[in-house]
Amino acid sequence: MLGLETFKTVVASSPLVSIDLIVRNRQKQVLLGLRSNSPAQGFWFVPGGRIQKDERVENAFRRLVKVELGCDASFVQARFLGPYQHFYPDNFFGDNFSTHYVVLGYELELDISLNDLPADQHQDYRWFTVDELLASQQVHQHTKDYFSDGS
Repeated sequence: MLGLETFKTVVASSPLVSIDLIVRNRQKQVLLGLRSNSPAQGFWFVPGGRIQKDERVENAFRRLVKVELGCDASFVQARFLGPYQHFYPDNFFGDNFSTHYVVLGYELELDISLNDLPADQHQDYRWFTVDELLASQQVHQHTKDYFSDGS
């Protein structure tokens, strides 16, 4: 693991690589969490997180499903949606520099109880229809981008 100061330098100087989890239930609703931390603090957003150095994408996927959703899912269950770019004017540290992510979007179907979800990154969770999330001013644009083709 990187020390805090080293990680700050990385965030200020380089893009981060992450995975976003686009989770749908059987009713095709999408799971969103209300972000507790920057970037995107206070917005509804899909769960996800950074890939760590020397971590294979498949292992990062399994780790993030466990940490972000509190359950297990196999990498082969997911459908790769493609790469996305997320630019934020702020960062986790609150310092005066931006955050840049190269995000790998993966969609999977899971029926999860909202009561069982971890509260580390999100202060609340909710299932949205695609129409609801696209219409909401409180859903972050980067989340809306996963559905901009009408899927």
